[in-house]
Amino acid sequence: MPDIALPFSIAEYQERLVKTRAAMARADIEVLVVTDPANMSWLTGYDGWSFYVHQAVIIMPEGEPLWWGRPMDGVGARMTSYLSPESIHSYPDHYVQSATIHPYQLMAVLLRQYGHASARIGLEMDNYYFTAKCLETLRLELTDAQFIDATALVNWQRAVKSEQELIYMRRAARIVEVMHQRIRDTAEDGLPKSTLIAEIYDASLRGADGFGGDYPSIVPLTPSGTDAAAAHLTWDDRPLRRGEGTFFEIAGCYRRYHCPMSRTIYLGEPPADMLRAEEAVLEGLIDGLEVARPGNTCGDVADAFFAVLAKHGIEKNSRTGYAVGISYPPDWGERTMSLRPGDQSILEPNMTFHFMPGLWGDDWGFEVSETIRITEDGPAECLADVARELIIKP
Repeated sequence: MPDIALPFSIAEYQERLVKTRAAMARADIEVLVVTDPANMSWLTGYDGWSFYVHQAVIIMPEGEPLWWGRPMDGVGARMTSYLSPESIHSYPDHYVQSATIHPYQLMAVLLRQYGHASARIGLEMDNYYFTAKCLETLRLELTDAQFIDATALVNWQRAVKSEQELIYMRRAARIVEVMHQRIRDTAEDGLPKSTLIAEIYDASLRGADGFGGDYPSIVPLTPSGTDAAAAHLTWDDRPLRRGEGTFFEIAGCYRRYHCPMSRTIYLGEPPADMLRAEEAVLEGLIDGLEVARPGNTCGDVADAFFAVLAKHGIEKNSRTGYAVGISYPPDWGERTMSLRPGDQSILEPNMTFHFMPGLWGDDWGFEVSETIRITEDGPAECLADVARELIIKP
């Protein structure tokens, strides 16, 4: 096998394992089955597009984590993780997407082999990558075990970023800057949206400052005109047209670390209600960034933003941001803290969020967002530097 170029030091991986085991102990969990690929990577370094089949990292009370998955992906585990070959386990390939047998039958065998048939086992139950069939199979196979919902247990350990993680997020920020500049340079009346998306992908993968980009966990969200009243539409091959606005919710990505950022372009003369939304959102962003300090809560940031909207007579019913960092499709959020009223999560230095105050009217949408870092003693830092104003192109 080639030399492994781990994205982090072995010492950092060991620190993460210590933090995770401490969280397991607080939850009275003896064995943790981690199926979120971002958590698998954060704990071991494993990186591969294999999350469409069953795989996991298993944390036991002591020793190295175990990687478990498809045989051909076990090769990738040896190439991308720090784990020893003895810690990498596979199930036969005929278990993949079978209607009669299930890989978790063999996970149960593995847990028995390690003496954990009657353990208190934590599972990421509310997770894209863990199905009802997984839980049902484990309950049938390990009748003496107790199963505990450990959803987001590892995610919470990722909340405060290390210096190396911030380096990767800053590289992602440089990439998203280039992506938005490409949009500004390219978007024009008559250009097929699919052609513009090709430009966005080109910029995202060519990267910036000598660092090539990774694939982001969400495709470019780029609805135009009345479609922009919906927050999460993608694109087709229809051309951009005068008299329509388009928001671009995109992210730079480096070593799986994301820096999302949204900006909005209007071809022609924007409507008055969109200009009013722009004024309110930009003012609310400034107030929210000022409140995003250590010791305040996620809810405090949201309250500051929503107070500005209320002053402008604008109502928004969705959250205005969420924690971000390392991720895999279909989502670049960490699925822990949200910038919304009532979230009592305390902000700490080097937490990172996508501050996302989008507004959607009946027939238009407007988005301006920032990926922010909570600093040691001041207002939040914006990782990327792109002008926030509504981009108006005649």
